[in-house]
Amino acid sequence: MSASDRLQRYLSDERGSCTSDALQERLEELEELDAAVGGPDLEADVDLLSALSNETRYKIVRILHTADEELCVCEFAPLLDVSDSAISHALSQLTEVGLLTRRKDGKWRKYKATNRATAILVALDGSRSIVP
Repeated sequence: MSASDRLQRYLSDERGSCTSDALQERLEELEELDAAVGGPDLEADVDLLSALSNETRYKIVRILHTADEELCVCEFAPLLDVSDSAISHALSQLTEVGLLTRRKDGKWRKYKATNRATAILVALDGSRSIVP
């Protein structure tokens, strides 16, 4: 059964009948909906959420948000049970998706959570209190 056959069956069940014009109209509405949520923002958001889906990366963002100051790359090693290489890789990914800023200070690299990272963490914290 094709997707349009299923949709036609659904519309018939919901409306009592479904003409080909009604089916076409609904398909066009759904295509507009798809276009409204697609595009470069969707891809960037998925990349950002993917970056946060790893415990080490998520913890780094949480640490920087809670610290509310820059931290040197060397300050993460005592807090995370991963290699220095894994920390560097995580920091790079988080910077690429816009959750951290990076600044070179002499021979050290310092990181800070961005406003976007703060907004996401505040939203997550706030959603915990919502009871379904």
